[in-house]
Amino acid sequence: MFKAGTWVEIEAVLLTPEERAPNLPPDTAQVPYILKLSGFLTEDADMGKEVTIRTLIGREHRGVLKVANPSYAHSFGATVPELLTIGLGGQA
Repeated sequence: MFKAGTWVEIEAVLLTPEERAPNLPPDTAQVPYILKLSGFLTEDADMGKEVTIRTLIGREHRGVLKVANPSYAHSFGATVPELLTIGLGGQA
């Protein structure tokens, strides 16, 4: 059980496959359009249950609790040495 006020990530289906645009590629059209959103739990909840969160700007959203204390796992990729000196005017 996670306490109210815990930073979490929820998922919610925004569009089912049947509701999606007809001009999408077939592999895209057959899956739902999913929202992933982080915020603070408004009440105690268990993983996998439908919950309400309050975002940093104060909006409330409902969805299924997927992650407690989510973090970011993206990057901007490997360093490109040739780009490191751009803007230094040849001074490295």
